[in-house]
Amino acid sequence: MPKIVDAAARRQEIVDAVCRIIATDGLERASLREVADEAGLAVGSVRHYFENSEEMLTFSFAAVVDRILARLRGAYANVSTAAAGSRVHDAAVLTLLGEFLPLDEERALDACAWLAFKNAARIRPFLAGEADRSHRAVAAVVGQLITRLLQGDVGDRDQLVTEAERLLATLDGLTMHALLQPEWMTLEMCQDVLESHLAGFGRVTASSH
Repeated sequence: MPKIVDAAARRQEIVDAVCRIIATDGLERASLREVADEAGLAVGSVRHYFENSEEMLTFSFAAVVDRILARLRGAYANVSTAAAGSRVHDAAVLTLLGEFLPLDEERALDACAWLAFKNAARIRPFLAGEADRSHRAVAAVVGQLITRLLQGDVGDRDQLVTEAERLLATLDGLTMHALLQPEWMTLEMCQDVLESHLAGFGRVTASSH
């Protein structure tokens, strides 16, 4: 009797293999054959799901984006249900922002892959669509957060965009530092930086540690 293969699970194994390769050797090594070896599969098994490496990488980029967005949206739900300015709310905000950062193995792999894919999209047009989707979707979550932190006190759209981009730049910088210098940029250091940044909104202070 032929073995029944869960297609979704198999694709997930391939995506995970792509992310591990990116984290250890870079995106350039993520070919069909290398990914098959990493996943413990025959290259024909990978080709059964993806016709070529571009299709595999595009799918993997989308899967990483979806994982990150799912974590962000789940965390934002806790922010939106907490009373603004409360300690619970402050903790929920920090938890939400922590979902951007490589603070455990799962988030580190996703962050590394996400940055690599976004960088590659500059010169690999087939990745540009997902790069744009990821930026817009993440910016939307951050925009919602900024609006909530300011409690609607936004002078105009330009101010909202500026504050959102400022926070996104902080998160991108923290992510890069945490990936490259994990012994220095620890969880505690990341939290300190985020609290200092958010203190400008008058909502999250060091007392929420």
